[in-house]
Amino acid sequence: MSGNGTDTPVVHMEKIVKRFGTITALNQVDFTVNRQEIVGLLGDNGAGKSTLIKVLTGVYPPTSGKIYFEGKLVNITSPRIARALGIETCYQDLALVPHMSITRNFFLGRELTRHLGPIHWLDLHQMDKESRDALRNIGIHIRSPREKVGKLSGGERQSIAIGRAQYFGAKLLILDEPTSALSVGETHKVLTYTLAAKERGLSVIFITHNVGHVYQVADRFVILRHGELVGSYPKEEVTEKDIASLITGERER
Repeated sequence: MSGNGTDTPVVHMEKIVKRFGTITALNQVDFTVNRQEIVGLLGDNGAGKSTLIKVLTGVYPPTSGKIYFEGKLVNITSPRIARALGIETCYQDLALVPHMSITRNFFLGRELTRHLGPIHWLDLHQMDKESRDALRNIGIHIRSPREKVGKLSGGERQSIAIGRAQYFGAKLLILDEPTSALSVGETHKVLTYTLAAKERGLSVIFITHNVGHVYQVADRFVILRHGELVGSYPKEEVTEKDIASLITGERER
Protein backbone atom coordinates (compact mmCIF):
# COMPACT_ATOMS: atom_id res chain seq x y z
CA MET A 1 0.00 0.00 0.00
CA SER A 2 1.46 3.35 -1.02
CA GLY A 3 0.57 6.90 -1.93
CA ASN A 4 -1.17 9.67 -0.05
CA GLY A 5 -4.13 10.51 -2.29
CA THR A 6 -7.62 11.16 -1.03
CA ASP A 7 -8.55 7.50 -1.59
CA THR A 8 -5.72 6.25 0.61
CA PRO A 9 -6.95 5.19 4.07
CA VAL A 10 -5.68 7.18 7.02
CA VAL A 11 -4.79 3.92 8.71
CA HIS A 12 -4.75 0.30 7.57
CA MET A 13 -3.79 -2.47 9.97
CA GLU A 14 -3.12 -5.75 8.19
CA LYS A 15 -3.27 -9.23 9.72
CA ILE A 16 -2.48 -8.00 13.22
CA VAL A 17 -1.62 -10.72 15.72
CA LYS A 18 -0.94 -9.99 19.39
CA ARG A 19 -0.02 -12.73 21.84
CA PHE A 20 0.64 -12.48 25.55
CA GLY A 21 2.47 -15.70 26.33
CA THR A 22 0.09 -18.50 25.33
CA ILE A 23 -2.92 -16.18 25.09
CA THR A 24 -3.82 -14.82 21.65
CA ALA A 25 -5.51 -11.43 22.18
CA LEU A 26 -5.73 -10.60 18.46
CA ASN A 27 -5.72 -13.10 15.63
CA GLN A 28 -5.16 -11.93 12.03
CA VAL A 29 -7.21 -8.74 12.43
CA ASP A 30 -7.56 -6.30 9.53
CA PHE A 31 -8.74 -2.80 10.41
CA THR A 32 -9.06 0.27 8.18
CA VAL A 33 -10.17 3.86 8.73
CA ASN A 34 -10.73 6.05 5.69
CA ARG A 35 -10.37 9.79 5.43
CA GLN A 36 -13.08 11.80 7.16
CA GLU A 37 -14.78 8.63 8.36
CA ILE A 38 -16.17 7.76 11.78
CA VAL A 39 -15.69 4.07 12.53
CA GLY A 40 -17.47 2.48 15.47
CA LEU A 41 -15.24 -0.19 17.03
CA LEU A 42 -17.43 -2.58 19.00
CA GLY A 43 -17.23 -5.81 20.94
CA ASP A 44 -17.85 -7.24 24.39
CA ASN A 45 -15.26 -7.10 27.15
CA GLY A 46 -12.27 -9.17 26.07
CA ALA A 47 -13.11 -8.83 22.38
CA GLY A 48 -9.76 -7.18 21.65
CA LYS A 49 -10.80 -3.55 21.09
CA SER A 50 -8.39 -2.04 23.60
CA THR A 51 -5.54 -4.30 22.53
CA LEU A 52 -6.00 -3.31 18.88
CA ILE A 53 -5.92 0.38 19.77
CA LYS A 54 -2.87 -0.09 22.00
CA VAL A 55 -1.07 -1.73 19.09
CA LEU A 56 -2.06 1.17 16.84
CA THR A 57 -0.87 3.77 19.35
CA GLY A 58 2.45 2.12 20.18
CA VAL A 59 1.61 0.87 23.68
CA TYR A 60 1.99 -2.76 22.58
CA PRO A 61 4.16 -4.04 19.74
CA PRO A 62 2.26 -6.43 17.45
CA THR A 63 3.44 -10.04 17.46
CA SER A 64 3.01 -9.90 13.70
CA GLY A 65 1.25 -7.83 11.08
CA LYS A 66 1.71 -4.45 9.41
CA ILE A 67 0.44 -0.92 9.99
CA TYR A 68 0.14 1.65 7.23
CA PHE A 69 -0.51 5.32 7.99
CA GLU A 70 -1.53 7.47 5.04
CA GLY A 71 -0.32 4.70 2.75
CA LYS A 72 3.14 4.37 4.28
CA LEU A 73 4.37 1.37 6.25
CA VAL A 74 5.11 2.61 9.78
CA ASN A 75 6.67 1.17 12.92
CA ILE A 76 4.82 2.70 15.85
CA THR A 77 6.91 1.79 18.87
CA SER A 78 5.61 4.39 21.33
CA PRO A 79 2.65 6.72 21.94
CA ARG A 80 5.00 9.63 21.17
CA ILE A 81 5.56 8.30 17.64
CA ALA A 82 1.80 7.79 17.21
CA ARG A 83 1.15 11.37 18.25
CA ALA A 84 3.87 12.67 15.91
CA LEU A 85 2.08 10.91 13.04
CA GLY A 86 -1.17 12.64 13.96
CA ILE A 87 -2.90 9.99 16.08
CA GLU A 88 -4.53 11.45 19.20
CA THR A 89 -6.31 9.31 21.79
CA CYS A 90 -8.93 10.53 24.25
CA TYR A 91 -9.03 7.76 26.83
CA GLN A 92 -11.98 7.10 29.11
CA ASP A 93 -10.12 8.88 31.94
CA LEU A 94 -9.24 11.62 29.41
CA ALA A 95 -5.67 12.03 30.67
CA LEU A 96 -6.71 15.42 32.02
CA VAL A 97 -5.40 16.72 35.35
CA PRO A 98 -8.40 17.76 37.51
CA HIS A 99 -6.61 20.35 39.68
CA MET A 100 -5.09 22.14 36.68
CA SER A 101 -6.82 24.75 34.54
CA ILE A 102 -8.38 24.24 31.12
CA THR A 103 -5.44 26.12 29.60
CA ARG A 104 -2.79 24.04 31.34
CA ASN A 105 -4.57 20.83 30.33
CA PHE A 106 -5.03 22.05 26.77
CA PHE A 107 -1.28 22.63 26.36
CA LEU A 108 -0.13 19.80 28.64
CA GLY A 109 3.28 18.69 27.37
CA ARG A 110 3.21 21.36 24.64
CA GLU A 111 3.38 24.53 26.70
CA LEU A 112 4.10 27.89 25.09
CA THR A 113 7.04 29.70 26.64
CA ARG A 114 8.74 33.05 26.50
CA HIS A 115 12.38 33.60 27.24
CA LEU A 116 14.83 36.32 28.02
CA GLY A 117 18.35 35.03 27.66
CA PRO A 118 18.64 31.85 29.70
CA ILE A 119 15.37 32.51 31.60
CA HIS A 120 12.23 30.75 30.34
CA TRP A 121 8.69 31.08 31.65
CA LEU A 122 5.22 29.93 30.63
CA ASP A 123 3.30 32.31 28.41
CA LEU A 124 0.00 31.80 30.23
CA HIS A 125 -1.66 34.84 28.64
CA GLN A 126 -1.05 33.51 25.12
CA MET A 127 -2.05 29.99 26.11
CA ASP A 128 -5.30 31.31 27.61
CA LYS A 129 -6.07 33.15 24.38
CA GLU A 130 -5.13 30.23 22.11
CA SER A 131 -7.13 27.66 24.08
CA ARG A 132 -10.23 29.87 24.30
CA ASP A 133 -10.08 30.74 20.58
CA ALA A 134 -9.41 27.16 19.50
CA LEU A 135 -12.37 25.85 21.47
CA ARG A 136 -14.65 28.65 20.30
CA ASN A 137 -13.73 27.91 16.68
CA ILE A 138 -15.19 24.43 16.99
CA GLY A 139 -18.28 25.60 18.86
CA ILE A 140 -17.12 25.00 22.43
CA HIS A 141 -17.68 27.97 24.74
CA ILE A 142 -15.95 27.95 28.12
CA ARG A 143 -16.56 30.22 31.09
CA SER A 144 -12.88 30.87 31.72
CA PRO A 145 -9.68 29.21 30.47
CA ARG A 146 -8.38 29.40 34.05
CA GLU A 147 -11.24 27.27 35.40
CA LYS A 148 -10.11 24.00 36.99
CA VAL A 149 -10.90 20.96 34.86
CA GLY A 150 -12.14 19.17 37.98
CA LYS A 151 -15.13 21.54 38.07
CA LEU A 152 -16.24 20.66 34.55
CA SER A 153 -18.92 18.11 33.66
CA GLY A 154 -17.99 14.87 31.92
CA GLY A 155 -19.22 16.18 28.58
CA GLU A 156 -17.25 19.40 28.96
CA ARG A 157 -14.09 17.44 29.73
CA GLN A 158 -14.59 15.33 26.61
CA SER A 159 -15.06 18.50 24.56
CA ILE A 160 -11.77 19.91 25.85
CA ALA A 161 -9.96 16.69 24.90
CA ILE A 162 -11.53 16.64 21.41
CA GLY A 163 -10.77 20.34 20.90
CA ARG A 164 -7.16 19.84 21.97
CA ALA A 165 -6.69 17.03 19.45
CA GLN A 166 -8.07 19.17 16.62
CA TYR A 167 -5.97 22.19 17.57
CA PHE A 168 -2.73 20.21 17.49
CA GLY A 169 -3.43 18.88 14.01
CA ALA A 170 -4.61 15.35 14.67
CA LYS A 171 -5.48 13.32 11.59
CA LEU A 172 -6.95 10.37 13.47
CA LEU A 173 -8.89 10.84 16.70
CA ILE A 174 -9.51 7.82 18.92
CA LEU A 175 -12.36 8.17 21.42
CA ASP A 176 -12.39 5.49 24.11
CA GLU A 177 -15.89 5.11 25.62
CA PRO A 178 -16.51 8.88 25.30
CA THR A 179 -20.15 8.74 26.45
CA SER A 180 -19.66 6.38 29.38
CA ALA A 181 -21.59 7.56 32.46
CA LEU A 182 -22.78 10.78 30.80
CA SER A 183 -26.29 12.20 30.97
CA VAL A 184 -28.47 12.37 27.86
CA GLY A 185 -27.65 16.06 27.39
CA GLU A 186 -23.92 15.58 27.87
CA THR A 187 -23.91 12.60 25.52
CA HIS A 188 -25.59 14.73 22.85
CA LYS A 189 -22.82 17.34 23.20
CA VAL A 190 -20.07 14.76 22.78
CA LEU A 191 -21.76 13.22 19.73
CA THR A 192 -22.13 16.72 18.24
CA TYR A 193 -18.44 17.47 18.77
CA THR A 194 -17.54 14.10 17.24
CA LEU A 195 -19.47 14.95 14.08
CA ALA A 196 -17.86 18.40 14.06
CA ALA A 197 -14.42 16.78 14.18
CA LYS A 198 -15.30 14.77 11.07
CA GLU A 199 -16.59 17.92 9.34
CA ARG A 200 -13.21 19.52 9.98
CA GLY A 201 -11.42 16.69 8.20
CA LEU A 202 -10.54 14.28 11.00
CA SER A 203 -11.06 10.55 10.92
CA VAL A 204 -12.47 9.09 14.14
CA ILE A 205 -12.41 5.70 15.86
CA PHE A 206 -15.30 5.59 18.35
CA ILE A 207 -14.89 2.73 20.85
CA THR A 208 -17.97 1.92 22.89
CA HIS A 209 -20.31 -0.65 24.39
CA ASN A 210 -23.30 1.58 23.65
CA VAL A 211 -24.60 0.73 20.19
CA GLY A 212 -27.31 3.40 20.38
CA HIS A 213 -24.78 6.20 20.87
CA VAL A 214 -22.29 5.20 18.18
CA TYR A 215 -25.05 4.40 15.69
CA GLN A 216 -25.98 8.10 15.64
CA VAL A 217 -22.57 9.20 14.34
CA ALA A 218 -20.64 6.31 12.75
CA ASP A 219 -20.33 5.70 9.01
CA ARG A 220 -19.19 2.12 9.48
CA PHE A 221 -18.99 -0.47 12.24
CA VAL A 222 -16.14 -2.90 12.88
CA ILE A 223 -16.96 -5.71 15.27
CA LEU A 224 -14.49 -7.91 17.15
CA ARG A 225 -15.23 -11.08 19.09
CA HIS A 226 -12.70 -13.16 21.05
CA GLY A 227 -9.80 -11.36 19.35
CA GLU A 228 -11.02 -11.99 15.83
CA LEU A 229 -12.69 -9.78 13.25
CA VAL A 230 -16.39 -10.52 12.88
CA GLY A 231 -16.75 -8.04 10.04
CA SER A 232 -16.96 -4.46 8.80
CA TYR A 233 -20.43 -3.09 8.07
CA PRO A 234 -21.49 0.20 6.44
CA LYS A 235 -24.26 1.89 8.40
CA GLU A 236 -26.80 1.48 5.61
CA GLU A 237 -26.42 -2.31 5.76
CA VAL A 238 -27.10 -2.91 9.46
CA THR A 239 -29.54 -1.84 12.16
CA GLU A 240 -28.74 -1.31 15.83
CA LYS A 241 -30.30 -4.70 16.52
CA ASP A 242 -28.11 -6.34 13.86
CA ILE A 243 -24.99 -4.88 15.46
CA ALA A 244 -26.00 -6.04 18.93
CA SER A 245 -26.58 -9.56 17.59
CA LEU A 246 -23.21 -9.59 15.83
CA ILE A 247 -21.45 -8.51 19.04
CA THR A 248 -23.01 -11.30 21.11
CA GLY A 249 -22.72 -13.94 18.40
CA GLU A 250 -26.49 -14.41 18.08
CA ARG A 251 -26.06 -13.51 14.43
CA GLU A 252 -23.14 -14.76 12.37
CA ARG A 253 -21.32 -12.62 9.85
